[in-house]
Amino acid sequence: MRIALVSDCYLPRLGGIELQVHDLAVQLVRAGHAVTVFTTTDGSSAAGDVPVVRLPSLAGIPLPAAIDTLRHALDSFDVVHAHTSLFSPLSWQAARHAVAPIITMHSLPNASMPWPMAQIDRYIGPAKWTAVSGVVAERLRRSLPNGSVDVLHNGVDPDRWRQLRRPGHPLTIVSTMRLTRRKRPIALLRALARIREIVPAGTAVRAMVVGGGPQARAVAAEARGLGLMSWVDLPGRLTRFEIQQLYATADIYLAPAELESFGVAALEARCAGLPVIAMASGGVGEFIRHGVEGYLVDNDAQMAEAAAALLTSPALLSRMQDHNYTTDPAMTWGHVVARHVAAYRTQVSLSALPLASAS
Repeated sequence: MRIALVSDCYLPRLGGIELQVHDLAVQLVRAGHAVTVFTTTDGSSAAGDVPVVRLPSLAGIPLPAAIDTLRHALDSFDVVHAHTSLFSPLSWQAARHAVAPIITMHSLPNASMPWPMAQIDRYIGPAKWTAVSGVVAERLRRSLPNGSVDVLHNGVDPDRWRQLRRPGHPLTIVSTMRLTRRKRPIALLRALARIREIVPAGTAVRAMVVGGGPQARAVAAEARGLGLMSWVDLPGRLTRFEIQQLYATADIYLAPAELESFGVAALEARCAGLPVIAMASGGVGEFIRHGVEGYLVDNDAQMAEAAAALLTSPALLSRMQDHNYTTDPAMTWGHVVARHVAAYRTQVSLSALPLASAS
C-alpha cells in the first residue's frame, strides 16, 4: 500500500509521537509498503530512509501553501494516517482533505480541561478515530458523537532493549522524559528524596533522570534545593543507544506522569528488564500489571513507598526483573504493524465504496 503518515511533530524534534511515527514508518517500509511522512517540523528531507515532506508553517500553523501541497499530494496515497495530539492543525487538515482517513490520538487530556473533540470531529468530517491506549480511547468515546474508537498501540522492538545486564552497580532508579510540567519531573525529584529517606542509610542508591526540555533549569534547581546532587544525575538528553546501556546497569523505572497516554519510555524500560512503577491514571497499565511487571500507584507517596519496598526486597526485585527481561509485551512491532495494516485495509475498502456503487 501507499501510506501517508501525517504528524505536526516529527524528527529531529525528540518526543514520544515523533519517535513513534518514525518507527512506525520504518516498520511499514520493512513490511513492504511505500510510506511518506508529512510534517511541519523543520529538518532534512529523510529520516531513517523514510521520505519526509516538510511543509511551511508559522508558529506551528501550516501556511496556505502547505495546505495546498498537502491536499494535492494526498490524492496519490491509498490511505492517510493522521497522528494528533491536543493541538495538531496539520494532521487535522490532512484528515479533512483525505478520503476515509485514520486518526490516532497520542495525548491524554486532563478530565477537567474542556476538550472540543466533537467540534474537531465535525470539522474533519468522516474519519476513523483510534487511540494509542484504552485509557485514551475511553476518553475519546465520551467526547465523540458516535463513540467509536479503536486502539492502535505504539510499538517496541524488545530485542533492541535487552542488553546484557551488568552487575556490580549500586541500586539504580531511572526515569526518561521530556522535562515539561505535564511529565512532572519536579514531583519525581520529591519522590526520589522520599525514597532516600525510606531506604536504609547504609544502602547505596543512585538515580538518573534523563531528558531535556523547558523545565531543565527548574529541575536542576529543585535537585540542588533538595540536596539530591550527590546521588541523582541529570545527564540531559541521551541517545537511544546510551539509554539502552544505562538500563543495563539500572534496577527500577519510575513514570510519574499522571496524564501518560501510553508510556513508550516505560515500555522500553520494561523490555530492558526493569520493573516499572507508574501512575494508574495513565496508559502504562496496558503493559504493566500491578505486582507482576511493576506497580501502578495513585499518588507520589505510593510511588516512593513502592520503589523503596522493591529496592529493599532483593528476591522480589530479581524475580520481576527476570520476568520483564524474558517476557515480550503484547506491543511488539510485528503485532502492532499487523493491526495497523488491517485498519488500513478496512479504510481502503471504505474509500472504494462510492466508486463501486457508481459502476
